[in-house]
Amino acid sequence: MRKITAELFIALDGVVEAPDQWHFPYFNEEMGAAVEATLGGTDTLLLGRRTYDSFAGAWPEREAAGGDDAPFAQALGDVRKIVVSNRQLDFTWRNSEQLAGGLVEGVTALKNESGGRIGMSGSVSVVRQLLAAGLLDELHLLVHPIAVRRGMRLFDEGEQPIPLKLISSETFRTGVLNLVYAPAEPRGRAGYEEAKAHLSRSGSERGPGAS
Repeated sequence: MRKITAELFIALDGVVEAPDQWHFPYFNEEMGAAVEATLGGTDTLLLGRRTYDSFAGAWPEREAAGGDDAPFAQALGDVRKIVVSNRQLDFTWRNSEQLAGGLVEGVTALKNESGGRIGMSGSVSVVRQLLAAGLLDELHLLVHPIAVRRGMRLFDEGEQPIPLKLISSETFRTGVLNLVYAPAEPRGRAGYEEAKAHLSRSGSERGPGAS
């Protein structure tokens, strides 16, 4: 089964909306390498309509301009792009198509196709739904050391918690944290009675007179 990997720019307070307004001061070669590793290693991009519209409105022009980012723009143009939308779409960017059927059914079928890794960028509402459905395999969060204080956050109100496990972490020179999570099993119920044993053990290990 194919793996789906999502990558998001996220502020310290959980905001993921309009990262173009706050994340560029933190973009360096380390972050560029992380983005290319996630998106460049895929043969399919799965995108929400708004993210697709943003990409399609910028990257073809950047490819045609032939600037420093033209090779990356060309790679995005060459890859297969599948767009999630409830209405019929018309495409002008090459190698673009609409996800067939409902989200869960369509993505399940996509994962069962032959091919390599499926990448996602932005597309927050789609990421939320895939996490809830257990269809997202990895969540890459580039956590910026800034509290934006307004805008949509990654996790909204919901009925059930979504447990995750940390796969890897890296700190960039800018203070950005590159965190990779995968779905995890629930940890089970626990309260203070279970936690206080760890507090007692921690205190005894420090020994008398420790400060």
